[in-house]
Amino acid sequence: MRKFLVVLDDSRECLNAMRFAAMRAAHTSAGVEILSIIPPDEFNHWIGVSEVIKEEARERIHAHFEVFAKWMRDRQGIDPELVIREGEPLQEIIAHIETNPDIGVLVLGAGDDRKGPGPLVSQLSRSSGSLPIPITIVPGDLSKEKLEAIT
Repeated sequence: MRKFLVVLDDSRECLNAMRFAAMRAAHTSAGVEILSIIPPDEFNHWIGVSEVIKEEARERIHAHFEVFAKWMRDRQGIDPELVIREGEPLQEIIAHIETNPDIGVLVLGAGDDRKGPGPLVSQLSRSSGSLPIPITIVPGDLSKEKLEAIT
């Protein structure tokens, strides 16, 4: 089954990316895989502290995932999968895509402020020509109604 890959992070625009992926998956009989990455700066401390920090990060990720997963199941009939990786976000996203042939589209949310679309969108746009799958960039300020209309 083809899957939409969405990156779960603390950004506001992540919400629209999740919505878009779930709605497209529901309309195309696809699945959704949610990838969350624990960056290295969150666990490069002393060994004991490192493990505690990683575990707390995993708990936060699971809590956020459950909110999105419940919405996807209840509203779209999609049961998403969660994958957690540790490392540099850009490298981990690319490695995950390259090792998972079921992933058909990467969905990212773009920020809508003066700072630009966000670091992941900027970085992945530059390397999009060498990725094995297309990227869909969802504007962060699209309304739910507009998302429903375009999916």
